[in-house]
Parts: sequence; structure tokens; C-alpha cells
Amino acid sequence: MRFVKTISAMQRLARSWQARQVPVAFVPTMGSLHEGHLSLVQRARRAVGRKGKVVVSLYVNPTQFAPHEDLAAYPRDLARDKKLCAQAGVDVLFAPSDREVYPGGFSTFVAEERLSRRMEGAARPTHFRGVTTILAKLFHIVQPGVAVFGAKDIQQAAVVRKMVADLNFPLKIIVAATVRERDGLALSSRNQYLTPDQRRQAVVLWRALQRAKKAVAAASVPAARLEKELRALIATQPESRLDYIEFFDPQTFAPVQKAKRGTHIALAVFIGKTRLIDNATL
Repeated sequence: MRFVKTISAMQRLARSWQARQVPVAFVPTMGSLHEGHLSLVQRARRAVGRKGKVVVSLYVNPTQFAPHEDLAAYPRDLARDKKLCAQAGVDVLFAPSDREVYPGGFSTFVAEERLSRRMEGAARPTHFRGVTTILAKLFHIVQPGVAVFGAKDIQQAAVVRKMVADLNFPLKIIVAATVRERDGLALSSRNQYLTPDQRRQAVVLWRALQRAKKAVAAASVPAARLEKELRALIATQPESRLDYIEFFDPQTFAPVQKAKRGTHIALAVFIGKTRLIDNATL
């Protein structure tokens, strides 16, 4: 595995692969890797085969964090991440510095303005502008034919797909299934913040998704009524604080009045100070 820290070196590699028509799959991450990330690497390898190249980026992007969020505390373990990537068969690990990505005087941003308005966009108003900007830069630098994202961040995947379509990136976006612990909690780097008791309470997100699926199994139900029921369920955990629950059309992300089979649900819940997200198709 090659470890690359500069944009110029990564671009030279990308150009050499293009000249030889080598297929490239890309997995952008913020590091602190877990089995969910490694499942994306496996999906990327399947997309390009043994003769292709799999690139993983490792960059904690400051522009997608608000000033009060956990940028400084976000878990970082470069040595462990390098080892995991090498073991997973990654060809190139790209880990640029802040100075490399955002040099002095940087003032250009990319913003998607429809799908990003609700849910995470409403709760974290500057978040998606940072996400789309860094991904636009990374796509230009790595020049992949395929990029792989996880379904846990379903709104992010939709926003990225829209950006790629609107700005004509020659790129296919693959969204891979969420990887979960045995008790249903979605894998997340932020799970490391949880105390043992908070970790037990965090399963309430999974329980809420299962409750919602059960509620619509036989018939549609008013979304407001189901939201009220799930709020009560989440409130049973002493350190929980609901940020949002949304029921929406999975194609348009427009909110729905009635939840039914095929409706999508997304939620964000604080467990103590740790903010966790999850989603599912009902």
C-alpha cells in the first residue's frame, strides 16, 4: 500500500492510472476506521476487481464542523488506520493536511441547495456545504470511476449523488448497507465517545427503527402519530435527547403525512453529548 500526503502526488498517480485505463474506486473517510469502513473498501474492490485500484482518503474535514461541534475531539489514530487499510488490500491511502487541502486564501465552496435543507442540513446548517466542497475536491484529485458511501449517512449519499449529477462528474456512486453491532447499533467512529451505560442506551435508535417498521407492517399510519410514539420510546433512556425524526419519500426526500411500507425514516439522537444518526426503509 502506498501512503500519499500531497495533492500533487495523488494527482500524478491518478493521471498515470487514467493513461493506462486502470479502473479506480474511492472510499472517502475521516479516519478512526471500523468494520463499516472496511465493508466499503470490500465493496470498492468488488467494483474494480483485482486489476483495479482502491483509494481510501483519510481527512477530518474542518469545513463540515460547526464551531461548537467535535472537530478537535474527533478520534484520530493514523497508525491503526494505516494498518487496517493495508490489511484490507487498499492500494493507496491518501491523507493530506489541512494546509494542503485548504491553503491560505481558500474561498470557493460547493453547495447543494434542495436535498440538503432538511434533517442534517437543518440541524447542522454549515455541514453539507463542507461535505460537498471536500468531496468535489477529492473527486477531482483522485479521479475515480466509482465512489462508495455508507447507507448510515443516507442524506449525505443523496446529496453527493445530486452534486455528481448536476456538475457532470464522470462518476458512479455506490451506497453500501449499514454495518451494525449484534444489538443493532450502527457502527460509527463517534460510538467511541459513549460510556458503557450510554452504549447500552444508544440501542434505542435501533429499537425506534424496528418499532416504526412494525407500525407500518399492516397499513399506513399518520407520520405525526408515529413520531410521537417514537419520541416517547427514545425518552425512556435517561441520557437521550432527540434532535429530529423525519419520515420522507426516499426519492425526493420530501416529508410525508402518512408513513407506510417504502417510506424512509431518519433520526438523530444525542446520548449524553454524543450525537448519533440512523435511518431505515420501512
